[in-house]
Amino acid sequence: MRSPHLADIQEGSAMSISTTSHSASTTTATQTQRLTAAISAAILGACLVYFAGFSHIDAVHNAAHDTRHSSAFPCH
Repeated sequence: MRSPHLADIQEGSAMSISTTSHSASTTTATQTQRLTAAISAAILGACLVYFAGFSHIDAVHNAAHDTRHSSAFPCH
């Protein structure tokens, strides 16, 4: 049993397929999305580093400090 759409295409019905090129606008949207994601990630990262570095909660500060040492990053 064939699907009706496949039968219409195979029998040569008046079905037309139109293709439109949107490559320029798609590329621009993709670059804009990438830039937005990169800026958002940088702001989030800066906020997390600031929060961990200047936190008055010792557990948060010590966790960030231990993470720096475990990744062989000298911090003092």
